[in-house]
Amino acid sequence: QVQLVESGGGLAQAGGSLRLSCAASGRTFSSLAMGWFRQSPGKEREFVAGISRSGGYIKYGDSVKGRFTISRDNAKSTVYLQMSSLKPEDTAVYYCAADQNAYKNDVLSGGYDYWGQGTQVTVSS
Repeated sequence: QVQLVESGGGLAQAGGSLRLSCAASGRTFSSLAMGWFRQSPGKEREFVAGISRSGGYIKYGDSVKGRFTISRDNAKSTVYLQMSSLKPEDTAVYYCAADQNAYKNDVLSGGYDYWGQGTQVTVSS
């Protein structure tokens, strides 16, 4: 069983930045492919970013390309999402996700095994 705990959400102004963190426990972190998703009221959950087990392969959702950066620190068992040039439409609950069956270089945009509880990000105009 993998436990995921997100932190770093909050209120930001449009054009500003926030950094989310997700700490994982329960399994060797380097064996997990990781991802970030978001969901706002009335909308489906949206893929934001994914990163392979080693961190060498990364994928972003179209709406955040060029503004968000995903990274991971396997020594700290933590994945990060650096969000810049924030827009009001980035307002959502952000979820961290982990997959324990991915191959070394896989970057997943869905099908994750474990999910965090979510952290709220609100961007004001």
